[in-house]
Amino acid sequence: WLKPRGARSGPPGGAPPSSPPVPRRRQPPALHSAPLGAAMADDAAAAAANELSAADAEIEEMQKKVQEMEEEAEKLKKLTDSVEEDQAESIDREEVDKRSVYVGSVDYGSTPEELQEHFKSCGQINRITILVDKYTGNPKGFAYIEFSDEQSVQNSLLLNGSLFRGRQLKVVQKRTNVPGFIKGKGKGKGKGKGK
Repeated sequence: WLKPRGARSGPPGGAPPSSPPVPRRRQPPALHSAPLGAAMADDAAAAAANELSAADAEIEEMQKKVQEMEEEAEKLKKLTDSVEEDQAESIDREEVDKRSVYVGSVDYGSTPEELQEHFKSCGQINRITILVDKYTGNPKGFAYIEFSDEQSVQNSLLLNGSLFRGRQLKVVQKRTNVPGFIKGKGKGKGKGKGK
């Protein structure tokens, strides 16, 4: 092995031969500028904050559920109140219907005042309604009379068949309309007729 002239023996790079390299000491990783105890306290605080935020989230979720339940309870209360009001209203309507009569074959030119004059001998009258067509405004030819008590209704039924403006009146007790009440089956169209 030949070395070029002037070449030195030793480690490459031209450094003079030296003793074996000394291992370097490892430096501990740099910590935050706070002392070690403070860093642990920060970690504990962060963990506690995470636990609190999780607990806060659970509490908030529970509060939302409670709010929803309260709203649902309020809706149910409104529904039950409206049902009770409807029942009370239907009872009131039935009570009014018990004190009312239907008067048919009423002359088209008659007025509530004329009907009141005809029925005043039966008892005190609360209201007279002559029904009219809602589109044309023409009378339909019948009326409802509401009395103050049921005895007046019985008295007015005696006027059934009496003459009023040249027409024979039909006087019957008003019936309470029950929505959804169907009498029997209808004979529907569209069934096969066969040829």
